Amino acid sequence: MGLDMYLTARRYLSKYLGGKDDIALINQLNEKYGLEPISEDDYEHPISVREVAFDAAYWRKANAIHAWFVNNVQDGVDECQQSYVSREDLQKLIDTCKKVLADKSLASELLPTESGFFFGSTQYDEWYYEGLNYTVERLEKVLSTPVFNSCDFFYKSSW
Repeated sequence: MGLDMYLTARRYLSKYLGGKDDIALINQLNEKYGLEPISEDDYEHPISVREVAFDAAYWRKANAIHAWFVNNVQDGVDECQQSYVSREDLQKLIDTCKKVLADKSLASELLPTESGFFFGSTQYDEWYYEGLNYTVERLEKVLSTPVFNSCDFFYKSSW
């Protein structure tokens, strides 16, 4: 048990929005799962793949990062709900982590730890700063990877 945190990137697939590239990807995935192919002129809605999801980031007991999402994305409501996260929000989180990593005296002000049921340590120790480093490295990679340019991001926690 403990605080598990997930950032998922989802891409909706559509023959109308994504054209031939999306049709090809839908059909590739449909074939893999034994579903019928779709065509450009097929206006019926067959049983078909419509979305792909990617694990963009995963944290465990990074309670300061969780608190940031709760306060900046979930309007202060922490009910393990799934919430949309904009690319701008992710960049703000990166920038905040970088500020704290550059000046550790800002940690309790900009990214305070939060206690909770199995949320992990509330100390500003090596684990705290490793979580910030991971957040910066992972989110910068996600935001610079082309496949994620057409994705929507969602945060969800479990504890």
